[in-house]
Amino acid sequence: MPLSEQEQRLLDEMERHLLQNDADVVSAPSGDRVLSYRNLVYGAVLLLVGIGALVVGVALANDLGAFAIAIGVVGFLAMLGGVMLAVTPVRRTTGSVPKAPREKGPASSAGFMDRMNDRWDRRQEGR
Repeated sequence: MPLSEQEQRLLDEMERHLLQNDADVVSAPSGDRVLSYRNLVYGAVLLLVGIGALVVGVALANDLGAFAIAIGVVGFLAMLGGVMLAVTPVRRTTGSVPKAPREKGPASSAGFMDRMNDRWDRRQEGR
């Protein structure tokens, strides 16, 4: 079903507003974050170890009871951690320009919501 002219106009306006104000949310991942080969390998190994532990836990469930269930749960958590490790991008290091040390000020003692509000305000101001 096609959109009416008013709905199309409203959709275009919402899209322009989103692109203008929340470009970091809409944009594709930036080039400074890439998948690490080392993390992929470690994640795959952890995934395989987790699968092994899960299979051992299921196989020994009749003999060991609650301990086998714990082994299975640990195996599942290892699998989950392996996948998370494998797909988490890392920051690409250029090594050309050292970063300035972060200032420790009153913002470090602020609460989580205060820091988030400060970040929002800075982003809205264009800094």
